[in-house]
Amino acid sequence: MKAPTAREVMAQVRKDRIGFAQLWFTDVLGFLKGVTIPIAQLPRALEGGMAFDGSSIEGFARIEESDMVAKPDPATFAILPWEVQGARACRMFCDVQSPSGAPIAADPRFILRRVLDRAKKLGFTCYCGCEMESFYFKNDKSPEFLDLNGYFDLTPTAIAERVRHDSIDALEKLGVQVEYSHHEVSQSQHEVDLRYTDALTMADNVVTYRFVARQVAQKNNVHISFMPKPVFGVNGSGMHVHMSLFKNGRNLFFDGKSPMNISDTARHYVAGLLRYASELTAVTNQWVNSYKRLVPGYEAPVYISWAQMNRSALVRVPAFDKKRPNSARVEYRSPDPACNPYLAFAVLIAAGLDGVTNKLKLGPPTSDNIYRMTPEERKAAGIGSLPSDLHGAVHEAEASPFVRAALGDEMFESFIRNKKLEWDEYKMQVSEFEIKRYLPIL
Repeated sequence: MKAPTAREVMAQVRKDRIGFAQLWFTDVLGFLKGVTIPIAQLPRALEGGMAFDGSSIEGFARIEESDMVAKPDPATFAILPWEVQGARACRMFCDVQSPSGAPIAADPRFILRRVLDRAKKLGFTCYCGCEMESFYFKNDKSPEFLDLNGYFDLTPTAIAERVRHDSIDALEKLGVQVEYSHHEVSQSQHEVDLRYTDALTMADNVVTYRFVARQVAQKNNVHISFMPKPVFGVNGSGMHVHMSLFKNGRNLFFDGKSPMNISDTARHYVAGLLRYASELTAVTNQWVNSYKRLVPGYEAPVYISWAQMNRSALVRVPAFDKKRPNSARVEYRSPDPACNPYLAFAVLIAAGLDGVTNKLKLGPPTSDNIYRMTPEERKAAGIGSLPSDLHGAVHEAEASPFVRAALGDEMFESFIRNKKLEWDEYKMQVSEFEIKRYLPIL
């Protein structure tokens, strides 16, 4: 489907009598930002963008270089499925630029574009699909479950089920395709799978889904949380990322004559993901809470390995029908739904491309349940571990020339600085665990 031009966008808003336009972008951490303008101002915004103070946006700029412009991308035009101030409204994602039109180096969308441009020069188009897990709670004050169901349970009377379906309906109206949805393993945990598309659109779709899901939940007086591990003792929420490379409409990951029906290109790509896994984890799992999920025993990957059927591996090659070669893909299982998808996709795709361009060799898959292996067995098999906390992950990232190159100096330094501040604030806190355990005895 051909993306609309600015002229076609204006024709559409006049036809549909749109009253307002929302211009969206994200900060360094992936939080959605935006400005709402009357539709009369949209032609000016499409031509030259809307100016704003970048020094007030996390990681964008210092105060002495704060003038920035949000330039709408007409290809992302969509009509919102709810009204704004009693009028129909549309939204577009923006690229953040300087007043001269140059891209801002700390714009997450630009970071991903730059990696995708590198892939394009190699002849590749990058596709992604995401499995988005989350919890529905009664409110945002405490993680009180809305349902007590389990994996694939279907209970039409459950409010969480209805809210999830309403969210999918809103997404479809926005042009975001959902492949399927279901109840996940934990109580009140649900999954929505976004159908694969080009990587930039998928990052936009992830941001759109999080916003839409919150809007719909709020209207139903419930709370949806993308926090990686909101409840102790149950599975956390992941964002499994499925990736593939295409060239001239052909999936380069498919090879019907090789084991698992995956090509050497796919194997090199996986080798790149495994090589840089520890270094890029601070980006795919960017919060202190992310590492409460990445522990053995809760279906989240901890060990750096690959497999086909083995879900304890970090990278998996899902089984697929040979009659559908375009479905060949690799699945990276550690990211969580609270990451910045632009930066997460950027480092993952950059790692895979490094493996392809350097023809990195992929070792044998892991067939055993890695959680049940002893440390000695894992060492003998050459299986390393992901960082166990944010401090370790940031240390790995900060020492990584690969992560710096993928993010660019400005984004890299801003991200590392922010994560160090988060860790410093976290380590000074006194937790409920410490109070209960130590106050009576120390």
